[in-house]
Amino acid sequence: MSALEDRLEGVRLVRDSAGGIAPRPGAAGGNLRRIRALRFTTAGFDREVWREMCTLGWPGLILPEERGGSGLGLREFCALAEELGAALAPEPLIACAMAAASLQDDRLAAVLAGDLVVVPAWQERANTLDQAGDTVLRDGCVTGRKMFVPMAGGADAFLVTTSAGPVLVMRDAPGVTLVVEQTQDGGNFGVLSFADVPGDVPGAWDSGALDAATLATAAYLLGVMEAAFALTLDYLRTRKQFGRVIGSFQALQHRAADLKLRIALTRASVENAADVFDGAPTMAERQGAVSRAKARASEAAMSVTQEAIQLHGGIGYTDEYDVGLYLRKAMVLSNLYGSPALHRRRFAACVPDGDDD
Repeated sequence: MSALEDRLEGVRLVRDSAGGIAPRPGAAGGNLRRIRALRFTTAGFDREVWREMCTLGWPGLILPEERGGSGLGLREFCALAEELGAALAPEPLIACAMAAASLQDDRLAAVLAGDLVVVPAWQERANTLDQAGDTVLRDGCVTGRKMFVPMAGGADAFLVTTSAGPVLVMRDAPGVTLVVEQTQDGGNFGVLSFADVPGDVPGAWDSGALDAATLATAAYLLGVMEAAFALTLDYLRTRKQFGRVIGSFQALQHRAADLKLRIALTRASVENAADVFDGAPTMAERQGAVSRAKARASEAAMSVTQEAIQLHGGIGYTDEYDVGLYLRKAMVLSNLYGSPALHRRRFAACVPDGDDD
């Protein structure tokens, strides 16, 4: 078996393992009842399902084997994120994997085992990729404020970025104030304030962790739009008007073909970025490829899910119909880790002679 064939087989196995826990709608056991039940709950995700994911090694998929991971690449991790996006799985895999990249020793082992849920708290204002901001570490204590902390309602601890490096802060540490804000998709973001909070320095910040999380989010959005499109095709094949299946109307066929093309272009961009990332590129090459993929995925996911609602007609606007859940997810994730406009600017700065597709 060639290296490429071996890589593709690994990707297939990752997808198969995802199907056992988070099957796509339409697959065996695939439905969104679990997702609906978890919406707007305190944690926003299921700790038991999260432990199953950890048992399969998902949070450490791209960590080196010597650190307890699987030593795989972004191509495999993005395939996993794509499957979770199609199933709308709310478990904080991308955030926890981002935090795990900078953890060491017992803390890392606890995260990989699912015993400790640690999410990164790195953002201080909307639409930025600045990972330190004004949060300071002084005499072993953290002072500052972080926003948009994903799934903070179910976290045990936070990996807080400061100008002096990352600091692990327990949720119940004295001086921590957490305000949980619910999001459109039923999950939550946290707003954290730290007033001389004692914390531990767990290791050096992984400079590629944010880019990896950004690309994985683009892959998750790819899964979101694929599943929304599949629901739409099923509807077009079964819904009848004027005695005909509406999928036979040429105007609707053209709109569906346009959506399929947008999804295909997004897949090509995400997979190319994963290959670039895994190829040990320069920072500019890595950031350029990631930004191109995230910009395209964010815009395409919003476009595809909005069009899916319209193609369903009135039923698509009801909360009881599943296609709307995909639009809600796209609304939350499209600007997470940077808006399309921000990533287009970064792409232009990293690849000045390229086109911004």
